[in-house]
Amino acid sequence: MLFSITVSYIRPLEVVKEHLDAHKEWLVRYIMAGTIIVAGPVPQGDGGFILAHAQDASEITGMIADDPFDRHKVARFDIRACDPALRAADFPERWASAAKAFAVAPQGLS
Repeated sequence: MLFSITVSYIRPLEVVKEHLDAHKEWLVRYIMAGTIIVAGPVPQGDGGFILAHAQDASEITGMIADDPFDRHKVARFDIRACDPALRAADFPERWASAAKAFAVAPQGLS
């Protein structure tokens, strides 16, 4: 199952920055573990976005409980689950194994 996680800062940016390096280390640890697929800040500068893969939501909530942003209460996490039904053929099957794959047209959509 895929999970979109929207991270919203709930404390002043100066407080968030105090925990940013530890948060980045947390991200790398879960990327290397294969749980986080992509992560990054949102353009508005008030949070971030994470795309993750797990068997169920309890894995995601456990992962978030380990995040310094959560432990220090500097951010709120909005978690949304998706059981993919369709995927681009070059999107890794391991993250959406039940989804029907479609090849991307060479020129995109016409």
